[in-house]
Amino acid sequence: MSDEDDIKPSSSAVARLRNYFLAGILVTAPIAITLYLTYSFLNMIDSKVRRIVPVEKLFPPEYQEIAVPGLGIIFAVIFFILVGWFARNFLGRLIIRLSEYIVHRLPVISSLYGAIKQILETVMASKSKAFREVVMLEYPRKGVWSIGFVTGVTQGEVQDATRQETMNVFVPTTPNPTSGYLLFVPKKELKYLNMTVEEGVKLVVSAGIIIPEDRR
Repeated sequence: MSDEDDIKPSSSAVARLRNYFLAGILVTAPIAITLYLTYSFLNMIDSKVRRIVPVEKLFPPEYQEIAVPGLGIIFAVIFFILVGWFARNFLGRLIIRLSEYIVHRLPVISSLYGAIKQILETVMASKSKAFREVVMLEYPRKGVWSIGFVTGVTQGEVQDATRQETMNVFVPTTPNPTSGYLLFVPKKELKYLNMTVEEGVKLVVSAGIIIPEDRR
């Protein structure tokens, strides 16, 4: 038996161990990172809530130092429900209108508040179609294709300035999909894809490594 024959089994075993090691990382890393981020988020919320909520009045002394994961989330949900209930009442609507009147009189804050409020109202509206469709478009030049997300039908002065039916398309950047470009593209120049928005985001964030399943 030659030395070359002795090396091959050893190299093969090392290659298998390396593949097992990489497979183990691919399996455990997403789960571990998800659990860690969830645990960190719950701890952050709990720590903030414990500073506001009078724990010493709600729980006996022997239970005050015990950290209950998710307790802050429960208090936060109850808080938002109470605020929503209050906002539906006459007094709540009056206070909100007065607060918005004051905010709209502030130079910089008024623009920031108006933009954030409009975005939240658009995204959280029950009939909103924002970020519901994934499309392909030739951008930044002909022959080069980019992934985009339809945010709505172009309206107002922008639509009046064009001769074709135009769509609002958000083209995200890789690997950070929260930044990107807003484009007004003729509808006939868009190629609508069957993938979900979540799959489209994964495709962008992974720089094309994670390819969604073709449902055609």
